[in-house]
Amino acid sequence: MNKIGIYYAYWTHSWDADFVPFVARVKRLGFDILEVNSGTVTNLRDRERDRLRRAAEKAGIELTYCIGLPGRYDIASPDAGVRREGIAFLRRSAEMLRYMGHRQLGGIIYGSWPGKLPFGEEKRRYLDRSVRSMREVIKAAEDCGVFFNVEVVNRFEQFMLNTAAEAVAYVRRVGSAHCRVLLDTFHLNIEEDSIRDAIVATGANLGHFHLGETNRRPPGRGRMPWDEVFGALRQIGYAGAMTMEPFLMPGGEVGRDISVYRDMRGGLDLDREAGRALRFVRRRLAR
Repeated sequence: MNKIGIYYAYWTHSWDADFVPFVARVKRLGFDILEVNSGTVTNLRDRERDRLRRAAEKAGIELTYCIGLPGRYDIASPDAGVRREGIAFLRRSAEMLRYMGHRQLGGIIYGSWPGKLPFGEEKRRYLDRSVRSMREVIKAAEDCGVFFNVEVVNRFEQFMLNTAAEAVAYVRRVGSAHCRVLLDTFHLNIEEDSIRDAIVATGANLGHFHLGETNRRPPGRGRMPWDEVFGALRQIGYAGAMTMEPFLMPGGEVGRDISVYRDMRGGLDLDREAGRALRFVRRRLAR
């Protein structure tokens, strides 16, 4: 059965955090995976990385990594210097994953987040620059034995990869088995005509999967067509990780960047709600 995880920022207001306490938390709740901000771990000293790695190993918790590249690391930028900085950062990220003994990095790693297409510019030019940069980056991923999963996101957060078809075309252009697709039900709900068809069309290119309701609440509280979602994943034989990425709390960097402007907890305890969502997903997967 697929391993199930949750993103640490469900509980925080800041992107930079000490992830060690979350390891014990997700273990207690019954999760298999904790997903963390790769930028934070990439910038840690080795002794701080060792502390996190030991905590995860002791708890039997797998770590996966996610990031939206800040503008200074935009590998699709018209500025060659910015692209070089982004390529170097992603290479360091691949080396970090190897050091930590983990394999999955995903997110908006093909451009900046958030990202708007400048007026008068062509999307194709950004895609072409991104693909050229990723072809350089992916060599480091191959050497480190890790995988980079480009995330399909809605048009309001980024402009380059808004559909599964666009992401599949992107990874085919990169031309490496170490560059794959990350799909997220929240974004699929906004952009795709058929969530099922998008998942099926991604097929073997699917490297990671995010779970969430149409309003970014945890699975099982909304109107996401979960039978359709899990049916499509079964159809393509997806056996990889699935991580929940819910955001309920306004305030701080996370609330601002995710555009959470009202308290969506509804009086619910976050830990109990995460545990309920985990049981919901496991029941659906067991059908």
